[in-house]
Amino acid sequence: MARRLLAIQGQDPRGARLAVRARTDGLHASDVDAALNDRRLLIAWLNRGTLHLVRTADFWWLHALTTPQLRTGSDRRLAQEGVTPAALRRGLDIVRDAIAADGPQTREELRERLRSSRVPTAGQALIHVLFRAGVEGLVVRGPMRGRQHCYVLAEDWAGERPKVDRAVALRELGTRYLAGHAPADDRDLAKWAGITLADARRALADARPPRVPRHPDLPGPRLLGAFEPVLLGWADRTPILPPDRQAEIVSGGIFRPFVLHHGRAAGAWRLERGRVLCDVPGALGAEKADVERFLG
Repeated sequence: MARRLLAIQGQDPRGARLAVRARTDGLHASDVDAALNDRRLLIAWLNRGTLHLVRTADFWWLHALTTPQLRTGSDRRLAQEGVTPAALRRGLDIVRDAIAADGPQTREELRERLRSSRVPTAGQALIHVLFRAGVEGLVVRGPMRGRQHCYVLAEDWAGERPKVDRAVALRELGTRYLAGHAPADDRDLAKWAGITLADARRALADARPPRVPRHPDLPGPRLLGAFEPVLLGWADRTPILPPDRQAEIVSGGIFRPFVLHHGRAAGAWRLERGRVLCDVPGALGAEKADVERFLG
């Protein structure tokens, strides 16, 4: 599994798995599921309050850096959904107790538990209660049950919450971010991780940056998935995503699968009945076959 990769956007299951495919050799989507099931990987609300696939070993220090600032927005959204502070406290206890008693729980199983205890679940209330459970370090998404992703207790899955040295964690964040995004600057890191510009500057000042060749070799045509990390690590993505491709690939907060060619997005692709469909010209036969194999 790609060890240098720090975090992959995780709200689109296929997209997260395709991000792993693009950075490894010979794996299958089921290998990602196996890593989720045996605690090597997990999915949690981290950077910018969005779901990310991370190595379990990286969870707690990333959580310490990227989640405290999410509580204010969480309080506001819970109030908008009719979840009072008392209902939230009750809901967090119910979520914890249900998982502790009966093991991994799907979202719908937790919905029934909360609803029966009169914790609001209508509209977006449920997801914001679960989001807050993640922000508080109570739950993460761990194993798969068929096609459903189950919630587990964070300390059961990732070990007891450690005391995080913030300076060490920021240095690791900067180092690992640059390994996947260099050359990049403090604005890029701040936007990607959802941290302050001051923290981003501190992270990069202390980082051990990789050597980046002046004229790096660009990969051949690659089929990249939805919410691909290559588009999500920058304050300005136009060097990768030209203006004439913006509407085709990114709109309404959705990042569609696309072809990366000569370091730039060349067009979108899609999957229908297990087959890759793409109108972008070029030598994509091997890539199409590998995506179909990986997902098959």
